[in-house]
Parts: sequence; C-alpha cells; structure tokens
Amino acid sequence: MVPLFQSQENIAGKISIEPIQGKKVDHNGVKVELLGQIEMYFDRGNFYDFTSLVRELDVPGDIYEKKSYPFEFSTVEMPYETYNGANVRLRYVLKVTISRGYAGSIVEYQDFVVRNYSPLPSINNSIKMEVGIEDCLHIEFEYNKSKYHLKDVIIGKIYFLLVRIKLKNMDLEIRRRESTGSGANTHVETETLAKFELMDGAPVRGESIPIRLFLSPYELTPTYRNINNKFSVKYYLNLVLVDEEDRRYFKQQEITIYRLQEETS
Repeated sequence: MVPLFQSQENIAGKISIEPIQGKKVDHNGVKVELLGQIEMYFDRGNFYDFTSLVRELDVPGDIYEKKSYPFEFSTVEMPYETYNGANVRLRYVLKVTISRGYAGSIVEYQDFVVRNYSPLPSINNSIKMEVGIEDCLHIEFEYNKSKYHLKDVIIGKIYFLLVRIKLKNMDLEIRRRESTGSGANTHVETETLAKFELMDGAPVRGESIPIRLFLSPYELTPTYRNINNKFSVKYYLNLVLVDEEDRRYFKQQEITIYRLQEETS
C-alpha cells in the first residue's frame, strides 16, 4: 500500500529521526525532496527528473533524541500518472537525506502514486471504416466513439457488404503499444490485452454482427502521448479475420483511453 495523490494536491507529512539509544547523529543538514522520475529499463539506474522540489528541514548540528520535522509541498504540479511498463517506469518519490561528511549520508525513499482524472470529452466522434480485398471481401465497421474511459464499454457493429472468401472466425483485440526512446534507439513493445471472439463460422453478404466489449476486466492505463520526450503508450482495436486456409486479415484503429473522475480503482 502506498499513498495516492493527484496533481495540484498538497503533499505534507512528518519525518522522524531517532538515534540509537545512547548515540547521537551528527549531520550537515537534513532535507526532503519530492521527485518525479522516468527510468528506462535499457538505461536502468539512470533517472530523468521532470519534477524536483526541495525543503531544507534542519541546519547542521547533532540529534541526541527523537526529532520530528513537519514538511509540506503545496499544490504540486504532477502532470503525468505513475506508470510501470514493459521497458519504462514513471515514479514519484519523497527522498530524505541526512547529510554527513566522512560517515556517508543517510538516504531514505518513500514512493507514492499519482493518478490524474479527466472530464468527459466534449467531442467524441464515432469511428467508421471500410476495409476489404478487391472483389473478394468488403466489410464496414463502426465503433460508437473514439475515446473511452477505463470502465467504459465499446459498442459497435460490423457489416458484411461482400463476402467471397470463406471466413471461419473473427476476433476483436485490444492492443497496447509502448514505445520508448527516440530515433534509432526507439523500442516498441506491443501486448495483446484482450481477445474477444465476434464470430465463429462463415458470414453471408448483408449480415451484421454487434460488438459489446467491456473494458473493466482488463489492466488498462490511460493513453500517454510523448511523455517528456521519453515514452508513449497507445491503445488499438485490432480486428482479425481468419479464413479457412488460416490466412489472417487485420485492421487496426487507435483509440484514446482516459481516467474518468468517478473511477476509484
């Protein structure tokens, strides 16, 4: 269990330092830092700080008994959500440093999680697309919108306008594509999070198949677009058709995922 915050909240607390009985802690100062960091797994151990705030808690001196330091960071700008991905993680941490010269500094960390919420989008267009193979297959698919919250339902329909291929089944997949780095060092990781069977058997011309896919059972995150020029996370609906000779036909469409205010989990 870790503390949970959202952007613009105050982050306040108390830090206690207690020397071992009969000993003292001599130090060159005590400070607490609030850090927002991105770590790429191919560059593990190197953190890129996009947020860095500091509060000096004590001047150099000695601590003989338990001492507590209240601290507060007011209305902290935390623009990105906490994220743990395949090749990158974004984290927020409180870092306490007791500076000591010859003896080496004492450093402690406390992670916390940030989740940011979005209102319902004012514009949320439906997706309509046609896909086909000339003189063999022509289908039209429609999704009710292009932006979905984490507990939303994808509703749509698929129309078969021309069928001259012997299809045996059709699936709808939700895919997450995480891209890290840039230029020649870009690494893309694609993961299929859900596979939903829409059809089993051969369709005929004029037939339509309804789609109703609930997102809540799946481990989704909001869409991340070019976070600090380090990484992106995008989601796609991938329509897969398989014919009787096991040839596969794909059509992919990007969707936007966001966290709606009412969602608590």
